[in-house]
Amino acid sequence: MSARDNILNKLRSSLEDTKPRPDDFNVDLVTKPWSYDSTQGKIKQLRAMMESVRTEVYQTTQAEWVSIFADVLKQKQVNNLLYAPTVKWGTQIENYWAKNTTLPTLKTYDRPVEEWKHELFFEVDASITSTLGGIAATGSLIVWPTTEEPRLMSLVPPIHFAILEASKIANNFYEAQQILNWADNTPTNALLISGPSKTADIEQVLAYGAHGPKELIVIILEDA
Repeated sequence: MSARDNILNKLRSSLEDTKPRPDDFNVDLVTKPWSYDSTQGKIKQLRAMMESVRTEVYQTTQAEWVSIFADVLKQKQVNNLLYAPTVKWGTQIENYWAKNTTLPTLKTYDRPVEEWKHELFFEVDASITSTLGGIAATGSLIVWPTTEEPRLMSLVPPIHFAILEASKIANNFYEAQQILNWADNTPTNALLISGPSKTADIEQVLAYGAHGPKELIVIILEDA
């Protein structure tokens, strides 16, 4: 008998005359303490959590968000912007940019990363992506990368803008999983983003931008 078979036999024999532990999971323990009264209550909690780790948050509407976004780009002296033209927000950006010619140059993720790696890593100033929603209790964004908005869009540029629809903010992570039906449709690469990249590995000095964007800016749409 091989060592492997010996180990497996011991594991199997150790389960003899045992019974599975009953499932005593208590939903209230992970939901009730982390529930908020209303959409505004969830926004308030999410903002407090995200701003405590140096995330910038703007509350606006679908009609006004692009102009506010453009103003922030000017304030931060962004020269170019990586965006996804085929998503809803991309169309709104294109329409606004067509009427304002002094705004940053638009760039698209339209080729394999190997073909423009240097430009992506060293020449792109900022990016904007959509989100699946947010989690109020932890102050987190839920991002699920797609072929339209690949993972590197939210990881590489030094400034990451994220659009969050207020109606898609869940109270807590458990509720978010229920809403998104992750039991039957588990994502392969879902991201929970709570702030800009930071580390204190070196001499315990907190540094931003070590493993991702140095700045995270969230635009909350209250009527979406």
